[in-house]
Amino acid sequence: MLENRLSNKVKVIPPSGIRKFFDIVSEMKDAISLGVGEPDFDTPWHIREEGIYSLEKGKTFYTSNSGMLELREEICKYLKRRFSLEYNYKEETLVTVGGSEGIDLAFRALINPGDEVLIPEPSFVSYKPCAFLAGATPVPIPLKEENEFRLTPEEIEEYVTDKTKIIVLPFPNNPTGAIMDKDDLEKIAEVIKKHDLIVLSDEIYAELTYGEKHVSIASIEGMKERTIIISGFSKAYSMTGWRMGYAVGPKEVIAPMTKIHQYGIMCTPTTSQYAAIEAVKNGDSDVEEMRQAYNQRRRVMIEGFRNMGLECFEPLGAFYLFPSIKKTGLTSEQFATKLLQDQKVAVVPGTAFGDSGEGFIRCSYAYGINDLKIAIDRIEKFTRKIIK
Repeated sequence: MLENRLSNKVKVIPPSGIRKFFDIVSEMKDAISLGVGEPDFDTPWHIREEGIYSLEKGKTFYTSNSGMLELREEICKYLKRRFSLEYNYKEETLVTVGGSEGIDLAFRALINPGDEVLIPEPSFVSYKPCAFLAGATPVPIPLKEENEFRLTPEEIEEYVTDKTKIIVLPFPNNPTGAIMDKDDLEKIAEVIKKHDLIVLSDEIYAELTYGEKHVSIASIEGMKERTIIISGFSKAYSMTGWRMGYAVGPKEVIAPMTKIHQYGIMCTPTTSQYAAIEAVKNGDSDVEEMRQAYNQRRRVMIEGFRNMGLECFEPLGAFYLFPSIKKTGLTSEQFATKLLQDQKVAVVPGTAFGDSGEGFIRCSYAYGINDLKIAIDRIEKFTRKIIK
């Protein structure tokens, strides 16, 4: 009876394609999962310690809706130190419950019914549902493997209309591992300014690049005033369960985002905020140590897929590989399902990240290197049965 009274919008949103395989593998003995994008490292001890101390000292009360002033100030110092970005911690910074809340808040603060949001795909599963729930029409831009899944000015021009308000910039990218360098960003910035678009730049993987240092589109001339950056602590500091994120951008957008956050959330967990202060102040060496470990795993995984004959472009960001499985003749869903059944290895079908992900699978290398090597061996055994 209650099913008939649910929101029509909620009814049509599909469940996450990532969690489907995670739920199956969690009940399968001796299975190895490459499915979830969660660091396998414990949160560094000095960060956990600050959270513990805050509890011992009874610091368990509400904070400002926007987050503790000290945390917002340290976030802004960090952004200036690491990426040459300058933001006012009092008016241009909001602490959120993970980066995911920041994405939702930005859409709800900006979107009116009938607006269109450009979403380069393959990309993170939340963009389309959040844009849709806020009243927009999500418009996917299929990215191409031959362009290393980078976004080009021509692709924006092809899909932009007079209804387009926002473009999502999901780099470094989940699931492909693609990045956009300064030259790439300068080129698309001209098109973005030409059409007066607002940029939602998801930079949660900004610290996890291999080679060139991450460049934010907000650092490009004329872009800061039209860009909302979403980031957080989950990936770089291995703090997924602490649920700590933040948004920075023009005060004209941060203020209404804060208003929505105020009514829906009140404030992020106080304990997590104290831990985050320690992370952003003294966690640079932890980030670098984990980045180096990911880079080693990345090389092992790339070599493994190429040795088994599956094409895989070299990802330069995040902690994912996006190998092509087209030569197997299987769809992404079929490959992932049969692999799990045959070899007890869980990967995510590329289609979980948009229709343009067909013919690919996502493999996270945020796991121990021994498990990764075993998983590669099992995937190779499986593909040999299919590719004669």
